[in-house]
This record gives sequence, structure tokens and C-alpha cells, in this order.
Amino acid sequence: MSNPENQPHIVPYRTYVVILLALVSFTFLSILVTRYELGPLAVTAALMFATFKCTLVFLYFMHLKFDERIYGIMVSVVLSILLILIVGTFVDYSFR
Repeated sequence: MSNPENQPHIVPYRTYVVILLALVSFTFLSILVTRYELGPLAVTAALMFATFKCTLVFLYFMHLKFDERIYGIMVSVVLSILLILIVGTFVDYSFR
């Protein structure tokens, strides 16, 4: 039986710091986008930044990159359903 305290980390701490810096920078970019009048593109830009940040969190902080493939498939199905609901809401809102 091996001691779990002696097991190496899957991801080095340096990678976590790089991911954290990417998340902080994309947060500041999304705040910066709100300073300009982009019309409907502002929402699109904010959603794109949020999607990228969400992907980084899922892959590295939730370890989906290193887990079994079935967990990634389940998360993808749930996120696909969420995307369908969001797109449906925007389509419904735009035709009112």
C-alpha cells in the first residue's frame, strides 16, 4: 500500500499559477470590454470570455483533463443543454 502523501501532483503548481493569471487577465478583459459601446457584441464578447474561463476551470481545477473520459462527456452533455437553453432564450427575446 502506498502512502497518498508521497504521491506527486498531477499538475505542477506553476501550471496552476499560469491558469490563475489567465483567469484574472480574462476577467479584466471582460471588464474592459464594458467600457466601450459595442452594442450586441458586448454580450457576445462577455460570453466568449466566460466560456474560456469556464473551460480552464473545468479542465485544470476540476481535473477533467486528467480524469476518465466519461466525466468529460457528462459535463459536455450538461453544457450543451445549457447552451441550447441560452440560445433559445436569446432567440425568444429577439422576436418579441
